[in-house]
Amino acid sequence: MADSKSRFLGQLGFMLGKKKAPPKPENTLTPDEALQRLLEGNERYFTSNSKARDFQSTRDASMTGQNPYACILSCADSRVSPELCFDEDRGDLFVIRLAGNYVSLDGLASLEYGTAVLHAPLVMVLGHEDCGAVKAAIQANEEYTEFPGHIQMITSNLGDAVRAGKRMRGELIDATTRENILINMNRLKEATPILKRLYKEKKINIVGGLFHLDSGQVEIIAE
Repeated sequence: MADSKSRFLGQLGFMLGKKKAPPKPENTLTPDEALQRLLEGNERYFTSNSKARDFQSTRDASMTGQNPYACILSCADSRVSPELCFDEDRGDLFVIRLAGNYVSLDGLASLEYGTAVLHAPLVMVLGHEDCGAVKAAIQANEEYTEFPGHIQMITSNLGDAVRAGKRMRGELIDATTRENILINMNRLKEATPILKRLYKEKKINIVGGLFHLDSGQVEIIAE
């Protein structure tokens, strides 16, 4: 019984932020510093100047825990890899990926963990060009196409973005992709009980990025 109580108190202290020195001190950043680091890493990536990686050197640090400096809500598209496009190493980014990069309950729980427990100061919703999930959502909205299995759930969750995209000028897929990023940023900013509080207290920032497949550059569309 005593051992169980000790473990519970230890877990409770961890959840409340009573943690040891971070395994990566360089990852202890403000929200603005975190965004700047992401952009600098992306510039190295799209200019073909990515750092050489020595994975052996990060193993000791990763064994003691993690303190990522940014959370990324990204599409599952195989052409988009946040660790690569931001030129980062293990332990630097806390990445949640699903087709369409929208806020699901499981994804929200993961982002709450990344910010409240791991203390990442930045959340980025990262969309990308030529998104298959966005194309499917447009097809479902305009042609009433029904997709098999649980794929239909993805198109339903992107329905608000399609309707918002139709009110914008320009190509529908681009407008929908951008609106989807903005909609999910706003959902995270209002997500209770954790993210909304952290955002209001300016302990985290929530931004939106668009990954360009042709160049590899991430365009910041809202911050």
